[in-house]
Amino acid sequence: METVNTHEAKTQFSPLADPAVAGADVGVSRNGKPLVRLTRLESTRRTIRFGVLKGEVKLAAEFDAPLPDAVLAGFERR
Repeated sequence: METVNTHEAKTQFSPLADPAVAGADVGVSRNGKPLVRLTRLESTRRTIRFGVLKGEVKLAAEFDAPLPDAVLAGFERR
């Protein structure tokens, strides 16, 4: 791991970020003591897989049937 002091990290951030993006860690130290590490962030984006639950989910036959009057009254505050 490459280590640089805080002043160099502050003035030369972009050139230091390039190795971090490539996968190498870069350490930043003050007075010879390590403070932080620049490292690449992993992608958090997930791919969408369609059809994963095909055949696993069952809907009741009356799923989209009208609601009973008592339930509708509760929603409409009657």
